[in-house]
Amino acid sequence: MIKRIIQTVAFVLLFAGMIKASDVIHPGNCRSYSVNGNTAVFTCENSIKVQIKEVGPGIIRIWYDTDDFHRNNPSFAVVADESNGNQQLNISEQPQHYEIYTGDLIIRVRKAPFHISIFDKYQKLLMDDYQNRGFESDSTGMASYIGLRPGERIYGLGEKNGPIDRIGHNFKMWNSDNPCYEVDKDPLYKSIPFFMSSEGYGIYFDNTFKTTYNFGSESVDNYSFATPGGEMIYYFIYGPSYKQIISRYMNLTGHPIMPPDWALGFSQSRGMLTNEKLTREIAKGFRERKIPCDIIFQDIGWTQYLQDFNWRKENYTDPVKMLGDLESEGFKIIVSQDPVVSQSNKVQWTEADSLGYFVKDVRTGKSYDMPWPWGGNCGVVDFTNPAVADWWGNYQQKVIGQGVRGFWTDMGEPAWSNEESTDRLNMKHYLGMHAEIHNVFGLTWDKVVTKEFEKHNPNTRIFQMTRSAFAGMQRYTFGWSGDSGNGDNVTEGWNKLAGQIPLALSSGMGGIPFWSCDISGYCGDITDYQAEGELYTRWMQFGVFNPISRAHHEGNNAVEPWRFGPEVEAICKKAIEQKYQLFPYIYSYARKAHDTGLPLMRALMLEYPDDPETAGLNGEFLFGKELLVAPVTEEGAASKKVYLPEGEWIDFKHPETVYTGKQWIDYPVSLETTPLFVRKGSIIPMMPVMQFINQNPRYPLILHVYPASVNKKATFSVYEDDGESNDYKRNIFAERKLVCGTAREAYSINYSLKVSNGYKVTARELVYRIYLEQAPHIILTQDGKMKKVKEAWNPSGKHFAKRVQWSWDKDSHVCTIYVPADLTVAHITIEK
Repeated sequence: MIKRIIQTVAFVLLFAGMIKASDVIHPGNCRSYSVNGNTAVFTCENSIKVQIKEVGPGIIRIWYDTDDFHRNNPSFAVVADESNGNQQLNISEQPQHYEIYTGDLIIRVRKAPFHISIFDKYQKLLMDDYQNRGFESDSTGMASYIGLRPGERIYGLGEKNGPIDRIGHNFKMWNSDNPCYEVDKDPLYKSIPFFMSSEGYGIYFDNTFKTTYNFGSESVDNYSFATPGGEMIYYFIYGPSYKQIISRYMNLTGHPIMPPDWALGFSQSRGMLTNEKLTREIAKGFRERKIPCDIIFQDIGWTQYLQDFNWRKENYTDPVKMLGDLESEGFKIIVSQDPVVSQSNKVQWTEADSLGYFVKDVRTGKSYDMPWPWGGNCGVVDFTNPAVADWWGNYQQKVIGQGVRGFWTDMGEPAWSNEESTDRLNMKHYLGMHAEIHNVFGLTWDKVVTKEFEKHNPNTRIFQMTRSAFAGMQRYTFGWSGDSGNGDNVTEGWNKLAGQIPLALSSGMGGIPFWSCDISGYCGDITDYQAEGELYTRWMQFGVFNPISRAHHEGNNAVEPWRFGPEVEAICKKAIEQKYQLFPYIYSYARKAHDTGLPLMRALMLEYPDDPETAGLNGEFLFGKELLVAPVTEEGAASKKVYLPEGEWIDFKHPETVYTGKQWIDYPVSLETTPLFVRKGSIIPMMPVMQFINQNPRYPLILHVYPASVNKKATFSVYEDDGESNDYKRNIFAERKLVCGTAREAYSINYSLKVSNGYKVTARELVYRIYLEQAPHIILTQDGKMKKVKEAWNPSGKHFAKRVQWSWDKDSHVCTIYVPADLTVAHITIEK
């Protein structure tokens, strides 16, 4: 622990009389080692010990300490630290070094001076301490320096500003409320101390203090991470691919929860959306205009007091009836929480204060007096106190019982506790001083919200979206990027929109697969809706490709699509409708995110790591593996420069246009254009437009098939579960596996249905839309020749044939095959 290391330094200074206070302590030479199961301990000079532990396949924990490896608190993020507890480390002593062998790695520990190098099993160097500075400490804290190689790239740290490649930049972990933040502002709201190197490994630094990261900005041959307190514990996570690193990080810190299916629809919000009349008006506006929408948020003014979970009497005539009425129309209401209790809320404040549920002021021993942006001074609820959970859970359950469908946990830094707010360091939490707890305050709150929700509502999936969090947040909540936009002049927020793309991609690589921005940018008064229309449209076109899509703005600035005029409304309606059409594709990738931690919005280097052009792409992304999105973020743009990686890429809106990959293109755009491409050799499952998810639970599955080249296959597994329960954690689901093979003379489509653990499958019509160069000669099933008709299926649903049939559209070059819901066609052959 840092305090003991500092004590050791003081001891050396006092008795040696030779070292100045500013001098740095390193481990020095290694004197001995011991092994106990999966853990080795190396004893070095300067009273420093180093513990190396094999936590799991490809995961090594490295811990520097001065005594018995005791920490103030167990890890807030790590959930799998003992998964390899019965494994015996294989260690060999050589004259100059020790070598530890695992299934994937070779860890070489040099004796003099102590130095760690990690290789893969083929002796390729992965990570190497920089000189003798793998660990150093002084009176200000501790740091670890790692060698940086020419051309090495670093990705990660979660929701951080700037380019996705972190080389040449510094970062700090201190959850901060920075409204209208600039594109280079750091720190922001979340702290995810996990990053990946292009050399084939990742590092999770398990420390909650105000840690700092220097990725080659001071020296091109090393990077460092440092802390002023806590423990020097980090996990080396081997890949070697980025996707494998992320998957192992998820195994270490927990897999993401899945949202309810309706959470992947569209949401509407605004800062002053805090009354029944406006809520009903907005709901009516969406349904009358037939613009799909599933969620309407209520910002914090919905409460009578912070935070008693009572509806503000003057704003809501009959909130329970409102909730029921809107639910019947397909709307879910999500309400905001703040992590405080206002002193003007006398009953609840007195209750919490008397029970010791507030964070204390270490100077007085009383509840800390926290200024708050609204509601007056407050007490900060101490979610690290185990006794708080039931108390808070009972309060929040009041509105869940009335029909509210989830929470939006806001201001969890806690707000106004930025770096300059040093008085907050006098806050004492149940588990420690604020310097240690600050970054995990939001995480401890989100954990209480989710655990209590699940306790009161068994087997029900929670919706919780949070602003401030720490590593491991994915076990409890989803994320959004806070108060973006230009507060001085909202129409000049183009760079803020562009900056959200790499922010989203970094978030996804940091364990936040379910993420949202504030569509429109949160900041700035909208005084001229026509002038704002173009920027709003571009926000929307980007935002519908966020897994969670929410339009939100500060104050009473309305950002419903129809506010910006008929042209913008029509364009935004089409963009939202496309999101709903893609729901089966999105939901299938939501399950993949739960299983693997891989985000829906993917930086191209995740899928194309060997293509140097993808290493620093900040203006486009993959949506899943099959779709490539290049949002327009330039005012008045007539074209968008897009990089297409290897393969062939089909224009999603104009499938007759095919581009060869590994090239940049200038793609022409107008206001209604979002450059969207589908990889040749893909299957994209879709559904008809609905006004809300599950409006028609028996919707037909429309399978857009883009056949691969000869001798190759297009595949996709369409995932389905009940969308509302936690049965997915018990693997109760169905999966429709589709394979389209391409031969010289024919295409073959194979369909199979996997039902897991008794899931009740919804019978669906299957509509294959196959994009071909020429009309098929004949189509066969296992039962014989398929009948050709003029129109096999149409989305209006005017007729539903009881037989398998096909048609050809010579204008679009699309072959449509219709399979009724009560028939199973396992094999289709399309002869050219």
